[in-house]
Amino acid sequence: MSRCIDTLLVANRGEIACRVMRTAKDMGLNTVAVHSAVDRDARHVREADKCVDLGGAKPAESYLRIDSIIAAAQASGAQAIHPGYGFLSENANFARAVADAGLIFIGPPASAIEAMGSKSAAKALMEKAGVPLVPGYHGDDQTLECFRTAANRIGYPLLLKASAGGGGKGMKVVEREAELAEALQSAQREAQSSFGDSRILVEKYVLKPRHVEIQIFADQHGNCLYLNERDCSIQRRHQKVVEEAPAPGLSPELRRAMGEAAVKAAKAIGYIGAGTVEFLLDADGAFFFMEMNTRLQVEHPVTEAITGLDLVAWQIRVARGEPLPISQAQVPLRGHAIEVRLYAEDPDRDFLPATGTLDLYREASSGPGRRIDSGVTEGDSVSPFYDPMLGKLIAWGENREEARLRLLAMLEETHVGGVRTNLAFLRRVLGHPAFAAAELDTGFIPRYADELFRTPTELTDEFWQLAAELHVATEPARVRDNDVHSPWAKSDGLRLGMPRASRVHLQCNGESRQMRTDSCRSEPAREPDGTNSSRRVFASELAPTEVSRRPKAIRKGDTLYLQWDGQLHAITAFDPIAAAQTEHSHQGGLSAPMNGSIVRVLVEAGQKVEAGTALIVLEAMKMEHSIRSVRAGVIKRLLCSEGELVSEGAVLLEMDEDHAGPAGQVGDA
Repeated sequence: MSRCIDTLLVANRGEIACRVMRTAKDMGLNTVAVHSAVDRDARHVREADKCVDLGGAKPAESYLRIDSIIAAAQASGAQAIHPGYGFLSENANFARAVADAGLIFIGPPASAIEAMGSKSAAKALMEKAGVPLVPGYHGDDQTLECFRTAANRIGYPLLLKASAGGGGKGMKVVEREAELAEALQSAQREAQSSFGDSRILVEKYVLKPRHVEIQIFADQHGNCLYLNERDCSIQRRHQKVVEEAPAPGLSPELRRAMGEAAVKAAKAIGYIGAGTVEFLLDADGAFFFMEMNTRLQVEHPVTEAITGLDLVAWQIRVARGEPLPISQAQVPLRGHAIEVRLYAEDPDRDFLPATGTLDLYREASSGPGRRIDSGVTEGDSVSPFYDPMLGKLIAWGENREEARLRLLAMLEETHVGGVRTNLAFLRRVLGHPAFAAAELDTGFIPRYADELFRTPTELTDEFWQLAAELHVATEPARVRDNDVHSPWAKSDGLRLGMPRASRVHLQCNGESRQMRTDSCRSEPAREPDGTNSSRRVFASELAPTEVSRRPKAIRKGDTLYLQWDGQLHAITAFDPIAAAQTEHSHQGGLSAPMNGSIVRVLVEAGQKVEAGTALIVLEAMKMEHSIRSVRAGVIKRLLCSEGELVSEGAVLLEMDEDHAGPAGQVGDA
């Protein structure tokens, strides 16, 4: 029976909300966005036909409020709700509440989410069905003693995982028994914060596995098929960074076996809509069920690229009651696609999430085989309350190498400033010989850490000289007496009868230099509207290896962004006298490495601590980060409390200056 949908509410944010709304509009539907207080100016809000303010800032105050989202749908006249991924997308109570309100849930029925949404229940169901499982424990007893007993039976290393969700939240690797208690407590807190459910399961940590998942789709008429597979083995913090389809080296026989197992699992629970069955694949071709995600996945664009299908449109049509338009034998498989996730984070600091304002955000150009799914625009803020993903870059090619080179070119054309990102890291991953050779497993990043991560080095004289010349050359003209062409409006060091010379004090990455430029080599560029924002891009051609030969520079207001040695550096001028007058430091103190919320304060004033002692647990981007002391000392004074929101750079505690070292180091809680 067909059901009418003319207005669709998207109960999510970011790039997935934008993607769903664009597809809905292409299908002639009206769209409604919901947003938190900090997202009122977000891109998904600007792109919607209507918007509803949920209030609050944290997910629990906004995007996780079932009653508020349903009320927003009813008030806006929406007939259906699309949950996106994350937040409530795999919440059975939400799916049931939507149906009870007479609305259409764009996803599986609540019973299917309950069967597979819990990792523990899903593993028990698969075990009963004869699907091979990784050895583990997924029972109801959540006490430390029970986990310790299970761990001794399974053997270390272990993997703790949130039972009610994914995305790396609540996931911890435990190498030895002494780490179990702290890791379990932290995993339970993260799981509760992210999914409202603190239950944890444990399983054997399989060494050198590949992460291969099957995209399935089912309608309301009993039809179910699989849309090939994806390899998602390149991960950090147990969260995917690079995804590709099809999985390199997978034989047609193995693809069929995994696909049929995934369909069997979906049919066993009466599944409807888009879903993903995830497997661990070892070197011998044996696969083990991990979990089923009862929603659309972040990496669905690579499946769309190799099949030519629109999975979001399929979701809406299936929710209307329409049958799947093709059979299993008709599922296409054309070429190869690779996707990378662009995050606001610092890979060289253990992927520490970054917050701030996107002062610069320039996406790669469009073209055949190129796709960008993003949820931000230049000027948007990256808050500490949500996942730090800015968007996804997807490239398709006739073969894997063509897709890889195309994606490298897209990364070279992408520029982000104002917050740290993993952009340069992604280029190093895709450019690594092992990735080019498709030597993939979940240990790829730690195995090649020495080549993928960069130790900060002092900027060279050549860098500073080029930065000075470009900073002077692109400086916005000052208007004097309404005449931009007045010689008094220029700052190029013009002197009659003598060479032009300018002196400029620059700072970048904590370093500062006084530089002299003897000539102005180029004139300031102007924006298309004729304004004096003076953005200048020094283009470069890409060699066959996709490596930029000449540095690129972009002027944005008072900041010059210069790409040097694979990194985009922000360079600003400063007044050395004013800087000396305002300079201050927090020697002996420990500062917040990012915006976030204080979860736990583990020390007290007067306490002696050793190097490596956990001092404070900070929550940011829905994950916990443990801040540890670099060296031995004595806690002098605490300047924060549990539950407090703190800004990056805020002093959290003071240590005895005779013993304290630099601000603590950050790691997983």
